[in-house]
Formats: sequence, structure tokens, C-alpha cells
Amino acid sequence: MITLRQHVASLVAVFLALAVGIVLGGGPLAGDDDDTDSARGSAAASGADRPESSAADTTYAEAFAAAGAARLYANGLDTHATAILALPGADDSQVEALNAQVLAAGGSVTGTYTVSDTLLDPEQRDDVEDTTSQLATSLGDPRVPTDTWGYDTVGTLLALAMSTTQPSSVRADLAAVTVRTALADAGLLQSPTDVRNAPLVLVVLPPGQDDGGASLAARTVLAGVVNGVGAQSAGVVVVGDTDSADDGELAALRESDLGERISTVDGTDTALGQVTAVLALIAVINGTSGAFGASGADGAVPLA
Repeated sequence: MITLRQHVASLVAVFLALAVGIVLGGGPLAGDDDDTDSARGSAAASGADRPESSAADTTYAEAFAAAGAARLYANGLDTHATAILALPGADDSQVEALNAQVLAAGGSVTGTYTVSDTLLDPEQRDDVEDTTSQLATSLGDPRVPTDTWGYDTVGTLLALAMSTTQPSSVRADLAAVTVRTALADAGLLQSPTDVRNAPLVLVVLPPGQDDGGASLAARTVLAGVVNGVGAQSAGVVVVGDTDSADDGELAALRESDLGERISTVDGTDTALGQVTAVLALIAVINGTSGAFGASGADGAVPLA
């Protein structure tokens, strides 16, 4: 797992790249070769072998992320709106903080869509299937598969309600309005009123639990929904806190086969994680996806 100081070192590397006008092809934490080791530099070396970060480290990291975020973003979300999809139990304070970071990156938030417990409950699968399959059939929209049903279809319906594959937001079409209304009437989704569809979707997971990981059924449900959303969006970033990445829904999702326009970010219970989430949004709209954060397989932050 990447230490706090290494995470900060990655953000410092981004600052340096901006300052000298170079493009980094890979992160200082990605890979095991000699160049990677040297790129970490002395900033990370003193803390690389420490399993825990001190309170002073944490305070510095949070202050660094908060103060430097706008410079890091470089207005990277300008003209690229974001829709926030809050899954059941998502922390309101994290949603608000992420919203603010999107604005700091020059973007806009079309609104927050709130998923009900029922929609993702494996025990409610039959009822959800009946509702969503009828909706998909009645829509007759070529973007929604009707020959088979699964949680990918649920995700596709959610995408029709809030997102677009275009790089900029578009006016909500009849299908979007119909899906919003139908899912609201069924008690499955709360949608903002009269908003445009956004190219980017930020999916906010609930906090991780102390009692361990998600069940196989829950993993299947979540992966299906996320892939369905990703298929009809320009880019998706799924975020969760540190516990979720350790042995929760985010960890389970990272073990799934995700689409190429989907990224994951952990640590969004911290300012560092929230900044990384927005950097991931900027990266995915430009064609780069991966797993980022303290336990991300592709490095602490997307640097390309």
C-alpha cells in the first residue's frame, strides 16, 4: 500500500510537471523499475518504510491538497459537466466535498442522483427486474438491451437518466425524463429536477464497514450497475473511503472486469482522496482510466 508521504510526493510531481511544462508519461509510483525508484525522490524516501503516517503528516497532506487543488486541476473540467450518483449510505459530507472540488476544477455538477436501498438489494432482484425490464421494453430505445436482463441494464437506464457519451452536457431527451420519472415513481432513484445530462459520472460508495467485504451477490449487482453506466457515459469514476478499499465494496469492484472508461479512487474520506478523484475525472475524459489512490494498482494519482 502507498504511504501518505508517497501520495503527497505524487501530487508534488504533478506540480513540478506543471511548473516546467512537461508531460509525464507515468507516475512516480507506477512500476518497479529503476526510473520509478529514482523518481520517488527524497520527499518520499524518509517515510516510505513507515506503515503508519503521523498526525503531522496527515495535517500537512490535507493542507497541501486543499491549497494546491485548483493549480493541479488547471481548469481540466471546463466544459465537462459531472453528475453525482450517490449509492445507498453515501456520506453526505463527502458528496458535498467532491462537489466543491469539481467546481474548483472548472467543471459544473448537473445534480446529485440518489439510489435507494431497494435498487441494489440482491434480495429485491425480482421486483427490480420486473420494474426495469418493463421500463426498458416500453422505452424502445436502442441504447437499452431488451433481449437479456441484468444489472447492466439497470446501469444503462441510470445512464440514460443522467449522462451522455458526448464530451459536453446535452439537454435531457424524452428517454431521460421518462426514466427519471419511472424510477422515482418506483422508489428506486431520486433525481434532480430539469437538469442536463452530463458526460462524466462520479459514483460515490458508502463508507466501508468494519465487518468485512461485500457478498458475491452484492459484487455482481454493483459491477453490473457501474458497467451499465459506463457504457452510456463519456467517463465514470467510482470513489470510496479507505475502509471500502481495504475490504469493502470498492475492493470488490476493483476485482471485477470494468469497462475501459471507468476508474476507481480510494481515500475519499480525505482531502487527498477527493483531489485524486477529480484528477481521475479529468484523466478519464481524456482517455486515461485506472485504479488510483493509496491502494490503487495504477498509482496514487493519474499523471498522464
